[in-house]
This record gives sequence, structure tokens and C-alpha cells, in this order.
Amino acid sequence: MARDESVGGRVFDVLNVVLLLGLALITLLPLLYVAAGSFASEGEIAARPFFLWPKHIVTDTYDYIFGTGVFVRALATTVGVTLVGTAVQVGLTLTMAYPLSKRRLPGRALVLNLVIFTLVFSGGMIPTYLVVRNLGLLDSYWALILPLAINPFYLIIVKTFFQQLPEALEEAAMIDGCTELGVFRRIVLPLSKPIIATFSLFYAVGIWNDYMSPLLYINDSQKWTLQVLVRQLTAPNADSANVVQQLDSTLFPEQGLKFAIIVIATLPILLVYPFLQKHFAKGVLIGSVKE
Repeated sequence: MARDESVGGRVFDVLNVVLLLGLALITLLPLLYVAAGSFASEGEIAARPFFLWPKHIVTDTYDYIFGTGVFVRALATTVGVTLVGTAVQVGLTLTMAYPLSKRRLPGRALVLNLVIFTLVFSGGMIPTYLVVRNLGLLDSYWALILPLAINPFYLIIVKTFFQQLPEALEEAAMIDGCTELGVFRRIVLPLSKPIIATFSLFYAVGIWNDYMSPLLYINDSQKWTLQVLVRQLTAPNADSANVVQQLDSTLFPEQGLKFAIIVIATLPILLVYPFLQKHFAKGVLIGSVKE
């Protein structure tokens, strides 16, 4: 019986590995094709419907991108908004989650119920747009940061993590004369590196990939983010005409440009992830279970 179970377990493992490899291959092939196409000439892209390695590696498309102010400006805008937005969102999430983790806080239950309410119901696109407009944030980079400053789901996980920290550490610090702010800065934050790293990555990916917010709130094409620029150039319309006019049509590498701009829009997050991976699983699990 044990032999049969052992054989069955091995067969299951083999099928599982084959299935996961197949899914990984299906996911990676389009990415590899786009990356290969970004280093291929326009003629090769037109002649070969699918390839994973170009016959001749050329960097003309990337030279064109970084030599054109439109792309450099959009890339700088996206990097800047992502860095500032991640710092603001993580900071607000931590400073709201910490007091909510204290049962002695007056009105704590009411605030938590309001946070949970936003997980189920939201104002919707039009009311949110009206709020952003009435606050004077249209065509402002803050419109890409403040409306999504605190994710309620992330807030609850961080709050649960803070509740799991030993109260004895905080009490000892306060006996030594530390204030609540000092406890938070000197005791809580150093112990929270895994969860800070995890949700910094979550927030950064969300801001970097955000397409709807700049589309709704940014009318000035000079302030477009990389994601909006990718959309406008891969599916041009009347709104993108003023940007396309800034490009030299005689040198415009249409298909290779689409591939290269997608690679540039994807690569930064892929490069950041390995440095945060060691904190990733620990950070997600440590705040999701209450002992």
C-alpha cells in the first residue's frame, strides 16, 4: 500500500511540475518575444511573426527612446511619482495602523468599522473625480497619490502585525522615558522591516502600473506617466496627436518602439523585486494571522 501511495505521490509531483512549467512557459513566451522584438530591426519584426532571439541585435529603438524628450519626461515622471507616492502611502498606512492596533484608543471600533466599510463600498469613479477636482488637484501629481493613499486591506494587515508585537518591549521603552512617538520610531519601526518592505513593493507596483488615475486626472500631455504614454502610442487616438507630432516621423520605429517602451515600463519593478523577495513571504504572512 505504501508503495502504491509513493508511486502515486511521485506521479502527482511530476504532473504538478509539468503543469507549472507549462503555465510558466505560457507566461514567459510573450515577454521574451517583446524583449527580443525590442532589439530587432523593423524589417525583421515585419518578416518574422514570432521569434525569441533576433538575428541581428540592434539598439536603435532604445537610442531613439532615450534621445526623445517625450519618453525621458514620461519615465522621469513615473519614477518620481512612484518614489514619492510609495513613501507617502507607506508612511500614512503605518501611522494610521499603529494607533488602531491599541485597544485603549478612544473611538477605535468606529474607525475600524469605517475602514472595513470601504472594503465593500466605495464612492465610485465620478464622485472621486469630483472630489479631486474640487480640491484643485487636477493636472497635479498629487492626484495620482492622495486618492489612493491608504489601502484599507493593507492597513488591516499592518494593524494586525502591530498587535502581535510584544507589549513588554513598548512598556519597557516607556518606563525608560520614551514617548509614544519615540516607541513607534525606535522600537516598532525597526521590528517592522519585513512588512514595510512588502507593502512598499505592493504600493510601488500599484502606482507604477496605474493607468486610470493619470488618464482621469491629468489633462496636460507634458505630465503623462509612462503607462499612459504606452497606451497612447500603442493605440493612438486624437488625444495623443500632440505627442506623436513631437516625434520625427521619418525616424519613428513604430513596432520596435512599442516593444521597447513595454520593456522599459516593466523592467524597473522586475529589478526591484529580487531585493525585497526575502521579506516578501514573511511580511505577508506575519500580519495576516493573529495569535
